[in-house]
Amino acid sequence: MQKIKGKFPNVPGFKAGGISCGIKANNLLDLAMIVSDPPATAAGMFTTNRVQAPSVVFSRGSLAMKRKYSAIVVNSGNANACTGPQGMEDCRNVARAVATELGVSTKQILLASTGIIGVPLPANKIVSAAPQLHQAVSEKGWDAASKAIMTTDLTQKVASLSYQRYGKTFSLGGITKGSGMIHPNMATMLGFIVTDVAIRPIALKTALKIAVQRTFNRITVDGDQSTNDCVMIMANGMAGNAELNASTPGYDQFVESLTELCKSLAIQIVEDGEGATKFATVRVTGAKSENSGHQVANSVARSSLFKTALFGEDPNWGRILAAVGYAGIPFKEEDIRISLNDLVLFENGMPTKSAGSPALKKKMKAKNIVVEIDLAKGRHQVEVYTCDLSYDYVKINADYTT
Repeated sequence: MQKIKGKFPNVPGFKAGGISCGIKANNLLDLAMIVSDPPATAAGMFTTNRVQAPSVVFSRGSLAMKRKYSAIVVNSGNANACTGPQGMEDCRNVARAVATELGVSTKQILLASTGIIGVPLPANKIVSAAPQLHQAVSEKGWDAASKAIMTTDLTQKVASLSYQRYGKTFSLGGITKGSGMIHPNMATMLGFIVTDVAIRPIALKTALKIAVQRTFNRITVDGDQSTNDCVMIMANGMAGNAELNASTPGYDQFVESLTELCKSLAIQIVEDGEGATKFATVRVTGAKSENSGHQVANSVARSSLFKTALFGEDPNWGRILAAVGYAGIPFKEEDIRISLNDLVLFENGMPTKSAGSPALKKKMKAKNIVVEIDLAKGRHQVEVYTCDLSYDYVKINADYTT
């Protein structure tokens, strides 16, 4: 398998582009489109927040029909969330305008939005820009598309990979946006993945669900889950393979490759967390089940006290143990073993000599931190990825709408 982090998608049959349509000030890119020719099988995972943007409702409802799709249209700068009935009408108008421009059915268009909540979407700007957006789409348009979906992001998040099977080469690529309001419960941020694999809709949805659970559901920046979260994938079959289903030889390899791609994109989101200066992996080993391991890892990763200790390079290992303790998983304190960047800090029910050592203080200065927690309960291992919580995070979000 060849994985290239930071390389734009190059998948046969797919094009992308991004333009400025006037949603954002200063002519910043704010409208993107991904197009598949031929139309593609698609699947999506969406936020489980009870407050959901019309674009989420629109696309999730469309994907339930398991039809073929030609394009995904994404705007930034405006979430089109909490905007009443007009929000859904604006979705329909945008889909209709883009479909007309592409010469396809409105039912073949998927939508996503990101930005400020509670502000009516200037749909007229998107509708008027449909011809310009269509002209901007090309095989080399992924750079502009990835920029056009950004909000508080400081970096673009892109990845691609390819693998071979039965003499054929299969390609996958994706772009995401996300920097704050990141704490998934199904999916998080916006993510768009394309592949030339031929696969049935149900099998594609299952593969995406597995990949999301192992990657995008294992990251947290600030513990806040968005109203607009979604991850969508399009598969156009241009690789020419026999159509995959869950029992087909080659399906597991596809799932593995999709998971690897999603992991790269998910980690890039955490690395670009709002105000982040450190990247941390919280690894739980010896868990009785994957769910219990995730529960413990997530408890530590989202702890504000742990995250601020990372930022301050404060060797306060007690915050880690405290977060393990309130995770809701039964354990014996004397069975727990905690280490940070391979330095054992706690075992046999008490801190080690390293817990207050100069070596630990030196370890805390590293940009990449690995916290390992052994529960001594079983054989399962789970990782959750997080970042520190800095002064800049507060500054960014204190002024977000102003």
